[in-house]
Amino acid sequence: MNLLPKSSREFGSAEYWEKFFQQRGKRAFEWYGSYLELCGVLHKYMKPREKVLVIGCGNSELSEQLYDVGYLDIVNIDISEVVIKQMKERNASRRPQMSFLKMDMTQMEFPDASFQVVLDKGTLDAVLTDEEEKTLHQVDRMLAEVGRVLQGRETEWLFGMEEGRKQLAASAGFRRLITVALHRGQRYEGMDSIQAELSARVMELAPAGMPAQQQVPFLSVGGDIGVRTVQHQGCSPLSGSYVVEDVQGDDKHYFRRLIFLSNRNVVQSEARLLKDVSHRAQKKRKKDRKKQRAADTPEDLPAAPGQSVDKTYLCCEHHKAMIAGLALLRNPELLLETPLALLVVGLGGGSLPLFVHDHFPTSRIDAVEIDPCMLEVATQWFGFSQSDRMKVHIADGLDYITSLAGREARPHYNVVMFDVDSKDPTLGMSCPPPAFVDQPFLQKVKSILTPEGVFILNLVCRDLGLKDSVLTGLKAVFPLLYVRRIEGEVNEILFCQLHPEQKLATPEVLELAQALEQTLRKPGRGWDDTYVLSDMLKTLKIV
Repeated sequence: MNLLPKSSREFGSAEYWEKFFQQRGKRAFEWYGSYLELCGVLHKYMKPREKVLVIGCGNSELSEQLYDVGYLDIVNIDISEVVIKQMKERNASRRPQMSFLKMDMTQMEFPDASFQVVLDKGTLDAVLTDEEEKTLHQVDRMLAEVGRVLQGRETEWLFGMEEGRKQLAASAGFRRLITVALHRGQRYEGMDSIQAELSARVMELAPAGMPAQQQVPFLSVGGDIGVRTVQHQGCSPLSGSYVVEDVQGDDKHYFRRLIFLSNRNVVQSEARLLKDVSHRAQKKRKKDRKKQRAADTPEDLPAAPGQSVDKTYLCCEHHKAMIAGLALLRNPELLLETPLALLVVGLGGGSLPLFVHDHFPTSRIDAVEIDPCMLEVATQWFGFSQSDRMKVHIADGLDYITSLAGREARPHYNVVMFDVDSKDPTLGMSCPPPAFVDQPFLQKVKSILTPEGVFILNLVCRDLGLKDSVLTGLKAVFPLLYVRRIEGEVNEILFCQLHPEQKLATPEVLELAQALEQTLRKPGRGWDDTYVLSDMLKTLKIV
């Protein structure tokens, strides 16, 4: 029986596959390789608890054999109604949790971010039968749908949108890029081990004519390659699953990080650990506790004492710039004695409001955090604490400010800070959520700011058109707008004030920052010697 098509173009036809499986019958047909040939690679990159989508499943036994070794959450789709009916009948009783659906992979019906793994063993080759524009368009639709239903960084604006990929290529300085996602379950000692594993595969994708010995540079978008020690794992109804982990930095210091697993390549909060907290001691405690637990019990160390976190050290460059912006309040030599009122929206690990609290002894801080779990994390793992001058309000920042603005006797703050992330990774702006920079809401922010106050915003926006729109909206409400780009990062810190006639030239701003630092560097008060406030404002520009 001849099942081969008359031309390769037929591989992309639904009619061909209906006929193929009618004639083939129920006997499995394996394209490119069987489970035994592929299982070594599959088991390395897939975890049994992950939700898997197999596209173009046909009547291959691959899904069935994965199911039989513990991968129970598998959804299979194919364009052929004949083969889907066959596979349902074949697996109904033996594999009741596995599903088979007739579906076009270029128009899938699943919600966004539905799967951790999408597996294709030969369907792309069946679609890519030539290089005509219509065929390439079909491939683009397929890959766009795969990116849409996948959970992970593949769906971020930088990787998932054409404009984002162009920007990534331009920033890397290469005409051709291959992006590889490293997931948290994979362990690598460093870039050398990653390069050793991927080099052969990378060269298979090299353009024709490229010398075989050509050196291909490997670049890392994140800085978290290497060994991590997970101190705590949790799940928040608002933020989803998260981890608190300790990692070793280049300077041999250890750092504690908060990571949301829904956006696992972004460090939400970070704090440096004091040197007297031995990482070796932490590992020993963990080892001792493991002896007392069953093998399948989740590991979790007792809460680290508050003094384990170095509260004088700001890890994030954008936090350093935000603090330096307090120099715009003028009269820096008097700020320690001035009862400053600050509103900080977005708590995270609490390092930003805690730094203000500890270094400005008469300040009063209201911190707003939508997720009560984050307050628990900040308190237990990042040395955060409330006081009579530091209050945390569990509320949506939008609702909280709207409520303040609606009061007859509304409070007025010298400083309002926004450091709040967006939960939608597909947007070109990951900080803040778009609603926080709508003009009607910005008017409410303006209404609770003192006339000489400063509104400080951490903006993370890769979409240039969207960023221009945000700046235009801010400028309409706050006529005096300074911007400070964080070198090597996407972050830009915006300093917004109400009176354009009070604008300062860069030398004047630097002079104020130097005076503020001199005021803060008091004997007996901890200060990070590498933190120079004026350096944070050298590239300040007026929009």
